[in-house]
Parts: sequence; structure tokens; C-alpha cells
Amino acid sequence: MNLRSAAILLSARAQGETGAIARLLTPDHGLVAGYVAGGRGRQMRAVMVPGNRVALELTTRSASQLPFARLEIEHSRAALMTEPLPAAAIQWACALTATALPERNPYPGLYEALDALLAAIAFAPSARGWVSGLIAYETMLLRELGYGGGLPPDAPDLPAQIAALGRLEGQLAHYLLAGRRGDVMAARKLLTERLARMV
Repeated sequence: MNLRSAAILLSARAQGETGAIARLLTPDHGLVAGYVAGGRGRQMRAVMVPGNRVALELTTRSASQLPFARLEIEHSRAALMTEPLPAAAIQWACALTATALPERNPYPGLYEALDALLAAIAFAPSARGWVSGLIAYETMLLRELGYGGGLPPDAPDLPAQIAALGRLEGQLAHYLLAGRRGDVMAARKLLTERLARMV
């Protein structure tokens, strides 16, 4: 697979001394993974942050090798990682997406919805401005993968939104994260605990 595309960086895992394996969501090719040379180096540190929108160039040398990925920042969300609540929301949304989606199946609607959710987290003055977007994104992810339907639950205020997140948690754990729940659901637990402190 050789491609150039906009992408959202979902995760980066250390590989070797300085490299990283990145998982990214693209609008037309879905979830893709690639090796980023120097991905753990000083120059790439600000790029390799979950939630960042990047320009991706993916190059495959052989069918048995992981593709090489070259990333350039398009829109950084790194500054949000110093704020506990937005950081927890970004980590959860990206980890859920990276874990739940199959590779190389296009989900253009999910790409746009995730990008919009990340933008809402960045620009809303408080969590009240983006929690409903998170509920809508989780509901859409379940629906796109065949495990639900309909509209997101009606949750007009923050306590009702937290309750709606609680109801969605069982579906996410059972249908999308069965067998891989530990680390990913820990990210969600951290987020919901921080949201509960606002009530």
C-alpha cells in the first residue's frame, strides 16, 4: 500500500531505539499502521501526539513488511495534553478508535466525526461543550460496526450526559473491546471519573 492522505494519529508505540509504530485513521483508507523512523526523537515528539491531524505518506516495500510512514503536522492538539480533562477525552477517543476498527476499511463518516469531536474538545470552554459530541461519536462507532442503531441518547445536561456515557460503556466493552478491554477501558474510566468531579 502506497498512499498520501490526511490522517488523525491515534496511537504511537515504541519500536527499536528511536522508531515508533503509528496507527492512524484516514478518510478513504480507514485505519492504517506504519513504522515512523525517528518517531521517538526530539524532532518528532510534538508530531507523535494522539489526536494530531497529520499529512501521511505511507510506503510499502514488500507485502510482508510494515509500511514506512512519514508524517508532517497539519493541526497540533499537543497543547491540550497538559490539561487533564481534554487530555483524558482525546486519549480515550483515539484509543477506542485504534482498538475497535479493523484495518484498511474506509469509514469516512467516522473520520469526520472524530476530527469534529477533537476540534470541539479543543475549542469548547468546558466539557459541557463536547460531552454530547463524545456520546454521539461512541454511538456512531457502535452503529458503523453493526452493534447498534438510532440516534444518541437525549442528555440535556451534564449529569444526564454522564449517565448516558455509563449506559454506553457496557456496549463498548462487550461488543467492541471484548478481549482487549484492560488498557483501553482504563482510559475511559479516567475520563468518566474526571467528568464526575464537575457535577
